[in-house]
Order: sequence, then C-alpha cells, then structure tokens
Amino acid sequence: KLIFLTQMCLQILVNIGEVEPTELDFLLRFPYMPNQTSNFPWLTHVGWGGIRALNNLPAFKGLEKDIEGSHKRWMKFIDSESPENEKLPGEWKAKSAIQRLCIMRCIRPDRMSYAMKGFIDEKLGSKYIDARSIEFSKTFKESSPETHIFFVLSPGVDPLKDVEKIGKVLGYSFDHENFHSVSLGQGQEIIAEKAIETASQQGHWVILQNIHLVARWLPSLEKKMEASLINVNSKYRLFLSAEPAGDPLMHILPQGILESAIKITNEPPTGMMANIHKALDNFSDETLEMCSKETEFKAILFSLCYFHAVVAERRKFGPQGWNRSYPFNVGDLTISVYVLFNYLEANTRVPWEDLRYLFGEIMYGGHITDDWDRRLCRTYLEEFMQPELIDGDLEFCSGFPAPGILKYAGYHQYIDENLPLESPSLYGLNLNAEIGFLTTVSERLFRIVFELQPRMSSGSAGGGESVSQEDIIKGVIEDLLDKVPTPFNIAELMGRVEDRNPYIIVAFQECERMNILMSELRRSLNELDLGLKGELTISSVMEDLMLCLYMDQVPEQWTKLAYPSLLGLQSWFGDLMQRLRELESWVSDFRLPSSIWLAGFFNPQSLLTAIMQQTARKNEWPLDRMCLNCDVTKKFKEEFTSAPREGAYVNGLFMEGARWDMKLSTITDALNKELFPAMPVIYIKAVTQDKQDVKNIYECPVYKIRLRGPTFVWTF
Repeated sequence: KLIFLTQMCLQILVNIGEVEPTELDFLLRFPYMPNQTSNFPWLTHVGWGGIRALNNLPAFKGLEKDIEGSHKRWMKFIDSESPENEKLPGEWKAKSAIQRLCIMRCIRPDRMSYAMKGFIDEKLGSKYIDARSIEFSKTFKESSPETHIFFVLSPGVDPLKDVEKIGKVLGYSFDHENFHSVSLGQGQEIIAEKAIETASQQGHWVILQNIHLVARWLPSLEKKMEASLINVNSKYRLFLSAEPAGDPLMHILPQGILESAIKITNEPPTGMMANIHKALDNFSDETLEMCSKETEFKAILFSLCYFHAVVAERRKFGPQGWNRSYPFNVGDLTISVYVLFNYLEANTRVPWEDLRYLFGEIMYGGHITDDWDRRLCRTYLEEFMQPELIDGDLEFCSGFPAPGILKYAGYHQYIDENLPLESPSLYGLNLNAEIGFLTTVSERLFRIVFELQPRMSSGSAGGGESVSQEDIIKGVIEDLLDKVPTPFNIAELMGRVEDRNPYIIVAFQECERMNILMSELRRSLNELDLGLKGELTISSVMEDLMLCLYMDQVPEQWTKLAYPSLLGLQSWFGDLMQRLRELESWVSDFRLPSSIWLAGFFNPQSLLTAIMQQTARKNEWPLDRMCLNCDVTKKFKEEFTSAPREGAYVNGLFMEGARWDMKLSTITDALNKELFPAMPVIYIKAVTQDKQDVKNIYECPVYKIRLRGPTFVWTF
C-alpha cells in the first residue's frame, strides 16, 4: 500500500510542478559518493557519502559544513527515537518536504517508511494513511452479476469467512443450497462450470477458490462467465480467489477475468500480538479440555502457539530471521497439538526430548533445509519446551512469563494484557535487527518507485530528457573503461615461481577469475559503446546493460562471473578495484600478505583449505583429519607487519547480531545502532581434530554477504 501511495503522491506533485527533478532523482536513486569515510560514529560511511553528494545540489549548499560545525545538534537529531517527527537542526527545518526527505534518506534510512507516511499525510491528507481495511459489506454493494469480486490471497488470510458471513445475513448458505463453494484442483472444473450455470439462472452465489491451480481451464472459465450473463438472474454473484504469482512473467490469469472484477487483497496480520492470537484462534475450549493431563497440555499448547508465532513472524527480519524462507503454516501447529495430545495420553511423564524432536525435526523441521536454521529451531524448542514451563517459572521473552491454567478466552485476554510492545526482543533478537529490517523495507520502497518512473527511450519525441539519459550512460561507460586494467599475464607470473605451494595456486586461481571478469566488462562496454555510436545494432542484452548502467545496478552478465554482492554499480566497481589492488600487491612478490582480506576473494574457501593443506604437507598429517583453529587477536590489520610462521592472519570480517569484546576476548551483545561491528584480525591455523578447542566455544557461521543462506563459507 505504501509503495502505491508513494508513487501516486509523487506523480501528483510532479504534475503540479511542486518537485525539482534532481531532488526527486536523489531521493529515489540515492546516488551517494562511494568510498567516503564518516568521522562521526553516529553517521554511516554510506550516509556521509550521501551528504557529500547532496551538498552539490543548489538547495543543499553548506550542508556538509553545517553537520561538521554543529555536530552536537545533528547527533541529537539522528539519535532520537523517531527523527521523522522532529524538526531538522538550524536553517534546514525551513526546507521543503521533499528536501527534508533527501536529508533524512542519508542520515536515518531505517526511518524512511515512517517519513514517507508523514509526507503523504502532509500532502494528501491523513485519510490515505490511517489504513483500516474497508468492510466487506460495503464492497459487496458495488458488485453485480456482471461485476464479480476477485480476492488476491495473502498467507494466513481466508476470504471465504467474509463471504460466508455476509451470505448468512442475506440468506445465502450451504444449508439453503443457494451457496456453492468449489475449491479448484484436479477434476473440479466440471463441478465449477455446473455451479456457474445453475447459480446464474437461479440467482445463487458461487465462490471458486484457488483458480491459479488450474491454468489450462482458465480460458474456458472466462468464456463460461461471459455465457452465463445471458438472461442472468439479478441476484447471481460470483467470487473468485487466487494467489499472486511470484514473478510478473508467471501471471496466468486471463485479463478479462481481472478487468471485470472488483479486486480485494488483505495484507496478512503483522507483529507478534496478531500472530499469537491467530495461532490460538485454531483452538477452542473443547480442544483445551480434551486431555487428561490438563496442566501439562494447556501449558505446552500455549508454548507451541508462541513458538509458532515466533517462527512465522521471524521471516520479516530477512536473513537474520531465517537463512532461507520457509512456508510454515497453520497445519504444522494443529498437527503438533495432536501429536502432543497422543504423547501425553500415552506416557506417565512428559517426554520432553521426544516432543522437541517431533516438533523441531519433523513437523516444523520438515520444511527446513539449512543446518543453521535447524539449529535455531532446536534452540527455540529447548528454551520453550522444558519442565520449568509447567512450574510457571518460564519467560518466553523478558516481561512475558508463561501463563497459568486458564480458559480459552482467558489466554486471549492474557496476551492482550501482558505481551510487551512489538520489538525484536520478543523473538530473542537484538534491537538492531529492527534497524536492518526497516532499512531493507525502505530501500525496496524507493527502488520500486524509481523503476516505475517514466523513462524516455532514445527514439522518443521528448528531446531534452532522452539526451540526458544517453549522456549519463555514455559517461558511465567512459568512466568504467578508463579504469578496467590490463589482464594479469598468468604465464609470466607462473614462470617467476619455483615452489607452487597451496597459497600460490590460490593466487593464480584468483588472477584467472579476475581476468575472466575484467575481459567481459571490457567486451560488453566496448560493444555497447559501438552500439550507441550507431556502428552496431543494439541487441536486447545491450539494452539490459544500458538500463543497469542508468539505474546503478550490476548487470547479470557480470555478476555471474563475479561473487555475491548487494552493492549498486558504482560501489560495486569501487569494491572490485580494491580487490584488484590486494591481488596485485600479493602477486608482485608472492609473499603471503601480513594480513589477508578474506572477503576480497572470489572463493574464500580456497584460502582456508590452503591453510590446512600447507600444514598437513609440512607435518605429513592426513588432510581429512585437519580442521581450523580461530584465535581472535587484539589488533587490527594496520598493526601487523608480517605473516605468521604457520597459518594466516585474516581481516575484513564483520559480526552481525553481536560483537566481539576486545578487553574480555568474548562475544557480547551488540551496541545500539551498530549493525556490523568489525572483528579484530583473526589468526587462523590448522590443527588435527583432536587438538581443536571445544570449551566455551560458539560455532559461528561465516557468510560472504549479509544475505547469508547460499553464501556460506565456513564455520569458525
């Protein structure tokens, strides 16, 4: 809804000339200066790069100096809980609404969705923002035999209930045989067609559910709907429901079905409160009373509801919630409750171990494909499913103890009265998790609105615009081609080396990959350059490349030869240059760098494996008995001048969700607003498995980027 409102509001303002194009472009595209260093702990490097870029626009002259000069006022503003409701420091509070948004996007990107709501409220009025869903009975009044109602399904929302409810009031129900509901799947098409025939003549209601499951039959459905309107009974109503496709190319619903319908979507409930209530809604007093061990059954059932709400709602934190997203659903919860009932009836004592295994490895764990996610699911169950739960000594999160024995309505009331306000701590996450999640939400908002902006193609009549877009692209091509280096001469490098140890082989592999990537960059940019000069026909691949260069995105033909990255094109290229410089300095003399930038490799695993190979060869140990020991040092990379005798020092790692305490040499809670605290240099050396430290150790997964999931590197 917010994406739609933002697009609508901005277009209205553009049409009445209230928006300066360069400012709108900055707000949506956020073209910050890459590789800038912020001197303030309360402002990120990217944020400072944004301020420096903004400083070049006429309305923002002097912004950079003002922040440096009055940094106390700015710090107070940036650190406030909801800065979008505060006034900007100094003369900046008098700026226009869109200019204030530009500044805000640099300094508190995580608050931008709230700031946009305020902006829409100010420009269009509050009725657009106070999102209450329209009562279904009002929408129903607009329907007719010709205008049917189409529900776009979202997870956890059941539109059938709305239809049944209003049907009862108006005298349409299964009992009266004038309400037909068909859930589509194999062989149901004929039943659906018959229902439409009967209902259109006799004035009944029909609801066809999940029509996306029968793609082939949809054209016949469209024809059937048209035919049923001849001599139609004025009381006839048709309701359809389908899930939206994950990708625009996968849409299968005929346009005619959608165009003649009123389309309704309800967003699924968000937040812990809504989700626990929703989990409890699947049960009733009868369920709660059905077990002979009432105390145990009720306590564990409530605990399952909390667990269900946590695992479902954790998804919103992205990769910090789950490495991959899983379709946990109500079925998992109800079947777990039946398993619980059977196990309690069959045993004299509560079989905690068995229950945790059944819930965590089978009912919920059956969806989980990632080992780290499985560990997380197991950990939740170890916390929530233990004898303290029955004694009433367990807290699900701080400030929310397990309830005693209550009636069904009592549990709902208990949640309303006792559940703390929505925050990451309800899920056992650090408060910073919310900043990351909110930043991602607003970045997506602006990316989509930016992609919706009208673009002039080079052949269009609107002279002025089209030239500038092509000029931007030509500028980018020139800039990148200038910086693409000559390839590494691998044959010449090999000739300089006598001892080809595992490290040297890693260096060669990295050079080879760098050459392949750089030659594709050079080839595709030169090809596009010739295309823009009119010497080559522009192909669809070249068009995609043009769009990427204009939108500051990394083209797919480059990323598939590179490494996972979430950066925009300019920052990605800056990062690529840094990787290149590291590699050049390594192969200049082939001495292992005093400390290695692990994140700068195409394939970081190869270096870690090389450490084990080198040690195994030297000591004549079998390679399959080796593993890595990681010692976190007390220094950063600048303080190291030479490589260790064995193993390697590695730098460039960050921790998410916690931080390393250098004084105590332990993992500890992250500081507020510090999302990715840097790790000191880690000394990695290979040992045999029997020598590995196991006391007070946390097994920590290492990933290439914060998308986690498939970018797993190693366990430190």
